[in-house]
Amino acid sequence: MSDVGGIAADQLRSLIERVERLEEEKAVLVTDIREVYAEAKAHGFDPKIMRQVVRLRKMETADRQEQEALLDLYMVAVNGV
Repeated sequence: MSDVGGIAADQLRSLIERVERLEEEKAVLVTDIREVYAEAKAHGFDPKIMRQVVRLRKMETADRQEQEALLDLYMVAVNGV
């Protein structure tokens, strides 16, 4: 391993190459996800709503319930509903 200015150059290069490979994989995944949403839209589903569902499903139940309660509270405050 060669040190350049106190930095392990080989290790740094290896880490950067790993990040670059992961970035390439991420780009492929983003394209795949975009295609799934396009397919869903072609079948009559609303991709915007699907994205919200995916986001909500990632949340813990308590966090989601708290967010929904706050949203309801804000809607009542703004609209008097």
